[in-house]
Amino acid sequence: MKRLYLLRHAKAVPSDPQADDHARELTVRGMHDASAIARYIHKSGFEPRLLLASTSARTRQTAELVLREIEATADYREGLYLAEAGKILGLIQAAPQSISDLMVIGHNPGLEELATMLAREPVRRKERARRDVLEEKFPTAALAVLDFDIAKWREINLGEGKLADFVRPKDL
Repeated sequence: MKRLYLLRHAKAVPSDPQADDHARELTVRGMHDASAIARYIHKSGFEPRLLLASTSARTRQTAELVLREIEATADYREGLYLAEAGKILGLIQAAPQSISDLMVIGHNPGLEELATMLAREPVRRKERARRDVLEEKFPTAALAVLDFDIAKWREINLGEGKLADFVRPKDL
């Protein structure tokens, strides 16, 4: 079994056409929300061992706050910066097979689209409720946890992930 964690970066300062989007940092609220999600990850017993994160300032800061709560290695990838769902999926499929729990920290709309595409049709009521919230909105610092009955990351397929959890900062 493989477990995938999709975490959208926390709230960043507003974009400015005159400034570099890649350099946008977290707001105070963003730091608070990222820390809250990180604590939730730890308290829930989630154990991602590898974090693939975009190289933007806001995703790096989000990853650093998560790494304060868990034992993991971070791998910052330029290719995750504002990546589309297909590109993110390709990076996941190329992840080391020895890693059973993988986290991706990135941006919307790609992350939200991928989470929706990977999640299977819900089997149980709780899973349906999670899926409904996910489809409504994937806000900043939201976390989707998907379980796949596969041996290798390259075997991951759309519509086959069990949505084991979906949490937003306002849920905590």
